[in-house]
Amino acid sequence: MTSKRVQIACIAIFLSLTAPLAIAHAKPNVVVIVADDLGWNDVGYHGGDIDTPSLDRLAREGAQLDRFYTAPICSPTRAALMTGRDPMRLGVAYGVILPWDNFGVHPDEHFLPQSFEAAGYQTAMVGKWHLGHAQQTHHPNERGFQHFYGHLHTEVGFYPPFSNQGGKDFQRNGVSIDDEGYETFLLAKEVSRYIRERDERKPFFLYMPFIAPHTPLDAPKELQEKYADIDTDLAPARSDHTDLTRKVAKMRGDPSARPMYAAVVDAMDQAIGQVLDTLDAEGLADDTLVLFFSDNGGAAYSTGGADNAPLRGGKGETFEGGIRVISLMRWPGHVPAGSKMEQIMSVMDVFPTLAAAARIEARNRRPFDGRSMWPAISEGKKQPRDELLYFASEIPIYGHFNLTAFDDDWKLVQEIDQEQLETKVKNSLFKIRDDPNEFEDLAAKHPERVAAMSKKIEEWRALHPIGGVRSIIAPPPGWRPPRDWADYPIPLERLQSDTTVGVAPNEDSLRSLDHMHGSRGRVVYDCPQPQGTIREYLASKGKCPVTGRFANDEGE
Repeated sequence: MTSKRVQIACIAIFLSLTAPLAIAHAKPNVVVIVADDLGWNDVGYHGGDIDTPSLDRLAREGAQLDRFYTAPICSPTRAALMTGRDPMRLGVAYGVILPWDNFGVHPDEHFLPQSFEAAGYQTAMVGKWHLGHAQQTHHPNERGFQHFYGHLHTEVGFYPPFSNQGGKDFQRNGVSIDDEGYETFLLAKEVSRYIRERDERKPFFLYMPFIAPHTPLDAPKELQEKYADIDTDLAPARSDHTDLTRKVAKMRGDPSARPMYAAVVDAMDQAIGQVLDTLDAEGLADDTLVLFFSDNGGAAYSTGGADNAPLRGGKGETFEGGIRVISLMRWPGHVPAGSKMEQIMSVMDVFPTLAAAARIEARNRRPFDGRSMWPAISEGKKQPRDELLYFASEIPIYGHFNLTAFDDDWKLVQEIDQEQLETKVKNSLFKIRDDPNEFEDLAAKHPERVAAMSKKIEEWRALHPIGGVRSIIAPPPGWRPPRDWADYPIPLERLQSDTTVGVAPNEDSLRSLDHMHGSRGRVVYDCPQPQGTIREYLASKGKCPVTGRFANDEGE
């Protein structure tokens, strides 16, 4: 073999060996970090009095997503994150998935990590799931996460034994584990281990949803001591429920939750710092897109300890303090450092935005309700909203609904109380562009706008599956929790292959029932409110009359 042929052969061998690495580096790693109930005023870069150097670092090195919106409670936010779709049509808008629920997001819905996995990514989740636990079809390992370390539920505590309703809830890929330590630091340790031991030939998609700073609050002793004297005289939330809980707690002489809350936030920030340090040590910081946000506004009621000032309200409410949250994105060289994106972005926009940023195919069959905000984040392009954005909550009182609809300019907040013989509605209208802290209620001055936006909310609520989650905060009488949640999900082999139509004897009856329910909600999954006569609806043979899409969205 001539020397020239030897050189060509060597080059070919070199390229064959390095090609996988080149492919891996062509797409960014993605790390999505989610806090649980973090307040607007609880970060350093907003002037808060809790130390958050890691989040402040992300703000300096990346972009503040200043008008980032989520649902006011956690399961709806997580469902929207995973699907890019409206929690109302998914059946998880009003409440969270509780231990006695047999609910999860429909298995036919395509999840965010599934698209990244199909694009050649390693996928992992470390932390809190809260999107279904009763059947294996709802388990993280069935929704695109190759590796799962964490908890199926919320409120498992910050120290062992990690449990919910007395049942152990800590696992690795379906197998119960007994790792010891402070929960927040355990998650950071596992994420760091995963990054160090990754397959270097592939990029990774990593989801890190903290339990912090959700109640019940607890933190290492040294952090408790650090914040023992923090100011507990917080500005009013300017919402009846939240401020009433604070007033009652003071009257009873209850200790403020603020010092312990601050310690929990500090610990979470340290854990985020460990993850960022690991990316630095592995030489991955420039090749990794990091997104951080809170799943809803801070729990500003008496036992929560959060501070959302100057925003109004807090967790569970649809004032800005409940739905406008802390959010940051860093990707050196792609996201301008120290920038602030002031356009509206919602949690439903995350899936299409990350897919666009990573240049992967979003493989959802059903249409997104969100949109890619990557041009606005990376290039500063204007992307005004043409449609209203909606959120809801029925937590914690059954029949008390907090609702909102808003766009760039106007926002309607509805508080609805459904009693047995009457329904009371309180409307508050804000020019949200000019009054972001919701001081001036303009409902009396603009009754026509209130009526039009109220009608839109009614039409939106009609999308809710009638079997969706509601605020049923107590278990069925006599219900018993399992000893260990890791073996609670019903295995796939013990489930039938098809979903059921319920009590309807056949699909024609199902469509008839769907039509008769009208604005109360949907019987046929993912179908808009029926229009036309019952005869026309049955003649559609399962097609949604408004969109022409099939009720099962197979498109066949």
